[in-house]
Amino acid sequence: MTPAAEVDAPAGGWDALRAEAVAASGHAYAPYSRFRVGAAALVDDGRVVAGCNVENAAYGVALCAECGLVSQLHLSGGGRLTHFVCVNGDEELIMPCGRCRQLLWENGGPDLLLLTARGTRRMDEVLPDAFGPDDLA
Repeated sequence: MTPAAEVDAPAGGWDALRAEAVAASGHAYAPYSRFRVGAAALVDDGRVVAGCNVENAAYGVALCAECGLVSQLHLSGGGRLTHFVCVNGDEELIMPCGRCRQLLWENGGPDLLLLTARGTRRMDEVLPDAFGPDDLA
């Protein structure tokens, strides 16, 4: 990781947040793909929220880990996501899909920091020119 990544680390460090994502991946329901995913994020008030993927026999209605994470964010009081990490069942860092990047943008904005295999990146780097609430004004 770059020195900037260390400066931008969440309280408790990226390792602690990654451990939350790994724990979440252990709860994933993935009987069809066998691709477990866990996600964890720090909220601007210090809470940690997490989610896991939940598949469905009707493949199109599966829920990504990020969906569960954002649901927990709002269920537990709302706020803004500040730091985010996503892992697969082998505990490897993975990138959110395009749909989930949009979901993260809505709840963290351009300054949300993501831990990726390429280091710490801002949300506006992984979803440039994003569509957001300001576009509806």
